[in-house]
Amino acid sequence: MKRIILLLLILACFISNMDAQIEEPVMLVPTGNPLFTHKYTADPAALIYNNTFYLYTGQDTGDGRGYNIPNWLVFSSKDMRTWYEHPVPLQTGDFKWAKGHSSWASQVIERNGRFYWYVSTEHNTGGKAIGVAVSDSPTGPFGDARGSALVTNDMTTSRTNISWDDIDPTAWIDDDGQAYLFWGNTCCYYARLKENMTELDGEIMTVDIPHFTEAPWIHKRGDWYYLSYAAWFPEKICYAMSKNIHGPWEYKGILNEIAGNSNTNHQAIVEFKGKWYFVYHNGAIPTQGGSYLRSVCIDYLYYNKDGTMKRIQMTSEGITADK
Repeated sequence: MKRIILLLLILACFISNMDAQIEEPVMLVPTGNPLFTHKYTADPAALIYNNTFYLYTGQDTGDGRGYNIPNWLVFSSKDMRTWYEHPVPLQTGDFKWAKGHSSWASQVIERNGRFYWYVSTEHNTGGKAIGVAVSDSPTGPFGDARGSALVTNDMTTSRTNISWDDIDPTAWIDDDGQAYLFWGNTCCYYARLKENMTELDGEIMTVDIPHFTEAPWIHKRGDWYYLSYAAWFPEKICYAMSKNIHGPWEYKGILNEIAGNSNTNHQAIVEFKGKWYFVYHNGAIPTQGGSYLRSVCIDYLYYNKDGTMKRIQMTSEGITADK
């Protein structure tokens, strides 16, 4: 009996530590995929800045029967081997216009030495909305840059009649300095951003791509723009290519199959020190993980000679295999 009680206490401490917030950066040395196993991490976004790979995620909490994401997390690495988890930089409660713990995907982008974090969460008047926070540091802390949502559900009702289409923002600054915001569920939206990065600059436009569900991500290699996104449900990652940020976009097919034990997928694609990385999540933590308790993974991404991307090989070893 004493042994059972001791095991229960150890388990309780383990669960408590998974949700604990840290006050100083903590060093982590992953051994494969999932990248981190002490907390549930989802909807990854990546930023390369000052020779450092910054990884931003949501934190899945709760009982595994629904989405419960009260805050976002940030990790960093200079060598893709040793990582540092930084104190929680942003929470749903930092947006006074938001409600509950129903936060979804996000992305950080740098402009003129400041860092803008585009997030999706529930608006207190109803429906999903997109907000933007700002910081002078990639690790925060971040604060609401506007005091109000950047995109609200009423701004897109002419395209869809659902209340959750304004989610999963991703930002891109083009070669001419013009910034864009892409987002959406069932419909892929995009709009120009003003120089201040906190206001839309003109009308909301749509992207014509097949099978779009959510999670758009823009990257560029050479003359080609790549728009990857989650398709169908359960979700696979598909992509399209274009020579212009405004399209037309040519559909290229599936990039990543369904990620193990997770109905959703969400990707980031970046180049770091001459290698390309595909960041995603699955539900692979044994006994605990699932569609509502997800975990970030990283694998290598490769291109064909014609510029198309090779299908992602999801591995347990991840990028630790060549260490």
